Amino acid sequence: MIKEVIGTGATVEEAFEAACRELGVESHEAEFEILEMPVRKTFGLFGGNPAKVRAFIKSSPADAAAAYLKKILENMGLTSVAFDIQEEESGAMISLTGDDIGFIIGHRGETLDALQYLAGLVANHIDNTYYRITLDIGNYREKRKDTLEVLGRKMAAKAVKTGRNCSLEPMNPYERRIIHTAVQQVEGAKSWSEGEDLNRHVVIGPEGGEKPLPRRPYNNTRGPRKPFGDKPYGDKPRGDFHKNGGYNNRGPRPQQSGPRPPRPNNSAPQAPKRETNGPLYGRIDVKKEDN
Repeated sequence: MIKEVIGTGATVEEAFEAACRELGVESHEAEFEILEMPVRKTFGLFGGNPAKVRAFIKSSPADAAAAYLKKILENMGLTSVAFDIQEEESGAMISLTGDDIGFIIGHRGETLDALQYLAGLVANHIDNTYYRITLDIGNYREKRKDTLEVLGRKMAAKAVKTGRNCSLEPMNPYERRIIHTAVQQVEGAKSWSEGEDLNRHVVIGPEGGEKPLPRRPYNNTRGPRKPFGDKPYGDKPRGDFHKNGGYNNRGPRPQQSGPRPPRPNNSAPQAPKRETNGPLYGRIDVKKEDN
């Protein structure tokens, strides 16, 4: 991308300096092209034209991304951040250095990833081509890469051992590629991505697929009954069973020796029964009339 400004002045030098001030750069950072040479006035009164110069700077996508990040960090109160740009194939690595900038990383690099995403959008609008921006602070990317590689190999070994799939937390495409590469180093394991957008995550499993879970017998889901002590439930006395959480708190019945004593009779005396020879509902006498 080329950013240019046309400046005018009494001389070529003055016109070039005016154009650099409008570009916001120093004179040694820009290039220029003379469009018109100055023409002196006749007799100092008539005619004459000022010098016209075209000053321009070639801005790469990385430079545009760095300038954008600089404005964001200045609004966050960070004015002494240094930018180190390292051009790579179809992209660039931008490393930030400064005092008290560790908070920019955020939880598991979430803030750093957000700034990297915005910087990448700016860089891709320069030449309308894909340009990958990688943002790093204090060698965080390298440390994170080592952590993800260990995690990928560990979860792959677990999947092969247990025969079950395991899902990892959502990650950005760069971190998912690190996991996929690490899983390929474990024999018998494979990995793939599932989910959409921010929920896109890596799933690691055995190459042959998950093993089926063992099924319990239909008629014996609880298994055999455990003995209560050294005897089954039915052989325990009711009183002893209560001591271990049973339902009877009276204990075993006492054993009696000898004849059982007579039961006391506390009922009131009853009247003797009246014997009758008549019908069930009493005797009925018929009174005879005298003639």
